[in-house]
Amino acid sequence: QVVESGGGLVQPGGSLKLSCAASGLILNSHAIGWFRQAPGKERERLSCISGRDGSTVYEDSVKGRFIISIDNAKNTVTLQMNSLTPEDTGTYYCAAEFLTGGNGFYTCSIYGMDYWGKGIPVTVSS
Repeated sequence: QVVESGGGLVQPGGSLKLSCAASGLILNSHAIGWFRQAPGKERERLSCISGRDGSTVYEDSVKGRFIISIDNAKNTVTLQMNSLTPEDTGTYYCAAEFLTGGNGFYTCSIYGMDYWGKGIPVTVSS
């Protein structure tokens, strides 16, 4: 399973770090992704990282502001979020996807994830 932590209230322009703790799964056999669902909107992909080779994927909306990283020793993936705006408000989900093939392919898509956390709220407001 995967469990999110670190959400909360932050002012516009501020930063917040989310953590995803993975238990019961081997991190280097999975890709871990962060997704967001804003009120009244569909869930969207933000970023993913491979537990095998550290390759990353970022959506344009967060590229240059968010940084995803992995600590295999702690079985944890972190999402550092900077320059936050009210449009970043929403419920943030961590999810895990099995890597496939000899090169560790992953889709980093909502429909491709195998395990989901329960989500954690992030509010960006003054």
